[in-house]
Amino acid sequence: MSKLSSDEKFVDVSDYGRPFARAFVNRVQHTSITPVQVTYLFGISGLIAIYCILNSYYFTAGLFLIIKSILDAADGELARTKNRPSYTGRYLDSIFDIFLNFLFLAAIWYVTDSSIWITLLAFISIQVQGTLYNYYYVILRHNTEGGERTSKIIENERPKAFPRENQSTVDFLYDTYNILYGAFDKLIFKLDKNASDAPAFPKWFMSMISIYGLGFQLLLISVLLSIGLIKFIIPFFIGYNVFLLVFIGIRKSFLNSK
Repeated sequence: MSKLSSDEKFVDVSDYGRPFARAFVNRVQHTSITPVQVTYLFGISGLIAIYCILNSYYFTAGLFLIIKSILDAADGELARTKNRPSYTGRYLDSIFDIFLNFLFLAAIWYVTDSSIWITLLAFISIQVQGTLYNYYYVILRHNTEGGERTSKIIENERPKAFPRENQSTVDFLYDTYNILYGAFDKLIFKLDKNASDAPAFPKWFMSMISIYGLGFQLLLISVLLSIGLIKFIIPFFIGYNVFLLVFIGIRKSFLNSK
């Protein structure tokens, strides 16, 4: 099942793992495996990738980054297939992502002896890029009929837990999410606070901005690892910021009224 209706689907280059995720879900949907357990699996895959980077198994590290992306798609796919939406899974997914992103770059910093400050700038860059993509994608889902709405455009209120969830767990994960992502969300909202008032974004725009999706970012890291260009990963993602203002400028200039 998709986060968008069939009429609104676009070519999402960050979602290349979706066919493999669906194949995985087809095998486990009638078992006792839960979406949150799949979230833990993608966390484990990310930790294995970090271990491989630290031990110079770069091709294997890249492989586990791809597996991580597939499982990252599979947890939400399984939740929608089983009709088990979950704020626990939604926030846990994002919390795992930000910690793993930091640890990926920390491992690369360690083995390449890069500047710690440049590494932190690369981490901030990856988060800002991903936040811009997620911001527009969530707006699209909210502004189209049949779009998935577990994620909020602005996370400024604790959601009411679904029946299968514990409210205190949701509250804790919500607070943790806001501590980790709040600054990034506020920055992107400030740069384009009127985006939610625009008409549904065209498919070409969403396809273009999907290069900032986490799946595509991890694919780029995987490729650079696999071809022996690990030293270029950190500076690459700083330079990758070049499209930020371009995308926001396109949205404001050409997609700014209903």
